[in-house]
Amino acid sequence: MKKYLYLIADFSYGEDKIKAALAAGLDYIQLREKNISSAEYLLRAKRLREMARHYFAKLIINDRLDIAALSKADGVHLGQEDIPVKDARMFLGAGKIIGATAKTVNQAKEAVKAGADYLGSGAWFPTETKKDAVHISEEIYREILKAAPIPNVAVGGITRDNCQKPLSLGASGLAISAGILKALDPGAETRKIRRLLEKWENME
Repeated sequence: MKKYLYLIADFSYGEDKIKAALAAGLDYIQLREKNISSAEYLLRAKRLREMARHYFAKLIINDRLDIAALSKADGVHLGQEDIPVKDARMFLGAGKIIGATAKTVNQAKEAVKAGADYLGSGAWFPTETKKDAVHISEEIYREILKAAPIPNVAVGGITRDNCQKPLSLGASGLAISAGILKALDPGAETRKIRRLLEKWENME
Protein backbone atom coordinates (compact mmCIF):
# COMPACT_ATOMS: atom_id res chain seq x y z
CA MET A 1 0.00 0.00 0.00
CA LYS A 2 1.26 3.47 -0.92
CA LYS A 3 2.93 5.43 1.89
CA TYR A 4 2.81 9.19 1.39
CA LEU A 5 5.57 11.68 2.13
CA TYR A 6 4.10 15.03 3.07
CA LEU A 7 6.28 18.07 3.76
CA ILE A 8 4.99 20.96 5.86
CA ALA A 9 6.94 24.03 4.80
CA ASP A 10 7.21 27.77 5.13
CA PHE A 11 9.54 30.09 3.30
CA SER A 12 11.55 30.94 6.44
CA TYR A 13 13.53 27.75 5.72
CA GLY A 14 14.60 29.16 2.37
CA GLU A 15 13.38 28.39 -1.13
CA ASP A 16 16.49 26.36 -1.98
CA LYS A 17 15.80 23.87 0.82
CA ILE A 18 12.16 23.51 -0.18
CA LYS A 19 13.15 22.99 -3.80
CA ALA A 20 15.73 20.36 -2.84
CA ALA A 21 13.10 18.38 -0.94
CA LEU A 22 10.65 18.64 -3.84
CA ALA A 23 13.26 17.49 -6.32
CA ALA A 24 13.99 14.44 -4.14
CA GLY A 25 10.40 13.24 -4.32
CA LEU A 26 7.43 14.45 -2.27
CA ASP A 27 3.82 13.40 -2.70
CA TYR A 28 2.42 16.50 -0.99
CA ILE A 29 3.75 19.81 0.24
CA GLN A 30 1.74 21.93 2.64
CA LEU A 31 2.37 25.67 2.88
CA ARG A 32 1.95 26.75 6.49
CA GLU A 33 2.74 30.43 7.01
CA LYS A 34 2.16 32.44 10.17
CA ASN A 35 2.43 36.15 10.94
CA ILE A 36 2.56 37.39 7.36
CA SER A 37 0.04 39.43 5.39
CA SER A 38 -2.59 37.75 3.27
CA ALA A 39 -1.05 39.38 0.20
CA GLU A 40 2.36 37.85 0.97
CA TYR A 41 0.79 34.49 1.80
CA LEU A 42 -0.87 34.45 -1.63
CA LEU A 43 2.37 35.36 -3.39
CA ARG A 44 4.21 32.53 -1.63
CA ALA A 45 1.39 30.10 -2.39
CA LYS A 46 1.52 30.94 -6.10
CA ARG A 47 5.29 30.57 -6.11
CA LEU A 48 5.12 27.20 -4.36
CA ARG A 49 2.34 26.07 -6.70
CA GLU A 50 4.69 26.46 -9.66
CA MET A 51 7.51 24.68 -7.83
CA ALA A 52 5.25 21.81 -6.76
CA ARG A 53 3.84 21.31 -10.25
CA HIS A 54 7.33 21.18 -11.71
CA TYR A 55 8.18 18.29 -9.39
CA PHE A 56 4.76 16.59 -9.63
CA ALA A 57 3.80 17.17 -5.99
CA LYS A 58 0.37 18.24 -4.75
CA LEU A 59 0.19 21.64 -3.04
CA ILE A 60 -1.95 21.93 0.08
CA ILE A 61 -2.56 25.23 1.89
CA ASN A 62 -2.81 25.21 5.67
CA ASP A 63 -5.92 26.81 7.20
CA ARG A 64 -6.61 29.40 4.52
CA LEU A 65 -9.44 28.43 2.22
CA ASP A 66 -9.20 31.75 0.37
CA ILE A 67 -5.48 31.34 -0.33
CA ALA A 68 -6.03 27.77 -1.51
CA ALA A 69 -8.69 28.89 -3.99
CA LEU A 70 -6.91 32.00 -5.27
CA SER A 71 -3.54 30.27 -5.70
CA LYS A 72 -5.15 27.33 -7.52
CA ALA A 73 -3.60 24.94 -5.01
CA ASP A 74 -4.59 21.28 -5.06
CA GLY A 75 -6.32 21.53 -1.71
CA VAL A 76 -6.47 22.77 1.86
CA HIS A 77 -5.75 21.35 5.31
CA LEU A 78 -8.13 22.41 8.06
CA GLY A 79 -7.70 22.34 11.82
CA GLN A 80 -10.48 22.05 14.36
CA GLU A 81 -10.83 25.83 14.64
CA ASP A 82 -10.81 26.51 10.89
CA ILE A 83 -13.66 26.58 8.35
CA PRO A 84 -15.62 23.30 8.71
CA VAL A 85 -14.82 20.59 6.19
CA LYS A 86 -18.42 20.50 4.94
CA ASP A 87 -18.38 24.21 4.10
CA ALA A 88 -14.91 23.98 2.56
CA ARG A 89 -16.13 21.18 0.30
CA MET A 90 -19.09 23.27 -0.85
CA PHE A 91 -16.74 26.16 -1.61
CA LEU A 92 -13.90 24.27 -3.31
CA GLY A 93 -15.94 21.58 -5.04
CA ALA A 94 -15.36 17.86 -5.48
CA GLY A 95 -12.09 18.16 -7.38
CA LYS A 96 -10.00 19.59 -4.56
CA ILE A 97 -8.24 17.75 -1.73
CA ILE A 98 -9.41 18.51 1.81
CA GLY A 99 -7.43 17.28 4.78
CA ALA A 100 -8.52 17.59 8.38
CA THR A 101 -6.76 17.41 11.71
CA ALA A 102 -8.20 14.64 13.89
CA LYS A 103 -6.91 14.08 17.41
CA THR A 104 -9.90 12.11 18.68
CA VAL A 105 -12.14 9.38 17.31
CA ASN A 106 -15.13 11.74 17.18
CA GLN A 107 -13.16 14.33 15.23
CA ALA A 108 -12.10 11.62 12.78
CA LYS A 109 -15.65 10.37 12.28
CA GLU A 110 -16.98 13.90 11.78
CA ALA A 111 -14.29 14.71 9.22
CA VAL A 112 -15.06 11.58 7.21
CA LYS A 113 -18.79 12.31 7.33
CA ALA A 114 -18.17 15.89 6.17
CA GLY A 115 -16.16 14.76 3.16
CA ALA A 116 -12.48 14.95 4.13
CA ASP A 117 -10.06 13.12 1.84
CA TYR A 118 -7.42 12.41 4.46
CA LEU A 119 -6.66 12.98 8.14
CA GLY A 120 -3.60 14.27 9.95
CA SER A 121 -3.21 12.90 13.48
CA GLY A 122 -0.67 13.79 16.18
CA ALA A 123 1.32 15.21 17.75
CA TRP A 124 3.56 12.18 17.93
CA PHE A 125 6.59 13.91 19.37
CA PRO A 126 7.53 17.38 20.67
CA THR A 127 7.58 19.83 17.80
CA GLU A 128 8.95 23.34 17.31
CA THR A 129 6.19 24.11 14.81
CA LYS A 130 3.46 23.76 17.43
CA LYS A 131 4.95 24.02 20.90
CA ASP A 132 1.53 23.60 22.56
CA ALA A 133 0.61 20.47 20.59
CA VAL A 134 -0.91 17.68 22.68
CA HIS A 135 0.72 14.25 22.40
CA ILE A 136 -1.37 11.49 20.85
CA SER A 137 -1.31 8.03 22.42
CA GLU A 138 -0.84 4.83 20.44
CA GLU A 139 -4.22 3.60 21.68
CA ILE A 140 -6.07 6.67 20.43
CA TYR A 141 -4.27 6.48 17.09
CA ARG A 142 -5.30 2.86 16.61
CA GLU A 143 -8.91 3.80 17.39
CA ILE A 144 -8.81 6.67 14.91
CA LEU A 145 -7.50 4.36 12.19
CA LYS A 146 -10.32 1.90 12.87
CA ALA A 147 -12.98 4.60 12.91
CA ALA A 148 -11.93 6.48 9.76
CA PRO A 149 -11.51 4.54 6.47
CA ILE A 150 -9.50 7.26 4.73
CA PRO A 151 -5.72 7.82 4.64
CA ASN A 152 -4.18 9.04 7.88
CA VAL A 153 -0.87 10.89 7.90
CA ALA A 154 1.08 10.96 11.17
CA VAL A 155 2.27 14.44 12.16
CA GLY A 156 4.17 16.18 14.91
CA GLY A 157 7.93 16.17 15.48
CA ILE A 158 8.48 13.26 13.09
CA THR A 159 11.97 12.49 11.80
CA ARG A 160 13.66 9.63 9.97
CA ASP A 161 14.84 8.31 13.34
CA ASN A 162 11.47 8.18 15.11
CA CYS A 163 8.95 7.51 12.33
CA GLN A 164 8.85 3.74 12.69
CA LYS A 165 6.22 3.79 15.47
CA PRO A 166 3.34 5.48 13.59
CA LEU A 167 4.16 3.43 10.49
CA SER A 168 4.04 0.21 12.51
CA LEU A 169 0.57 1.14 13.74
CA GLY A 170 -0.74 1.68 10.22
CA ALA A 171 -0.10 5.32 9.27
CA SER A 172 -0.67 6.00 5.57
CA GLY A 173 2.26 8.37 5.50
CA LEU A 174 4.38 10.91 7.32
CA ALA A 175 4.02 14.69 7.58
CA ILE A 176 7.44 16.14 8.31
CA SER A 177 8.71 19.69 8.63
CA ALA A 178 11.95 20.39 10.51
CA GLY A 179 12.91 16.72 10.20
CA ILE A 180 13.63 17.45 6.54
CA LEU A 181 14.06 21.21 6.20
CA LYS A 182 16.54 21.56 9.08
CA ALA A 183 18.76 18.80 7.69
CA LEU A 184 22.10 19.88 6.24
CA ASP A 185 20.98 18.33 2.95
CA PRO A 186 17.16 18.30 2.72
CA GLY A 187 17.27 16.48 -0.60
CA ALA A 188 19.36 13.63 0.75
CA GLU A 189 17.18 13.40 3.87
CA THR A 190 14.04 13.26 1.73
CA ARG A 191 15.50 10.44 -0.35
CA LYS A 192 16.40 8.46 2.78
CA ILE A 193 12.87 8.82 4.15
CA ARG A 194 11.40 7.91 0.77
CA ARG A 195 13.44 4.69 0.71
CA LEU A 196 12.25 3.89 4.23
CA LEU A 197 8.63 4.38 3.17
CA GLU A 198 9.16 2.14 0.15
CA LYS A 199 10.34 -0.63 2.48
CA TRP A 200 7.10 -0.29 4.46
CA GLU A 201 5.08 -0.39 1.23
CA ASN A 202 6.73 -3.66 0.30
CA MET A 203 6.05 -5.14 3.73
CA GLU A 204 2.29 -4.68 3.47
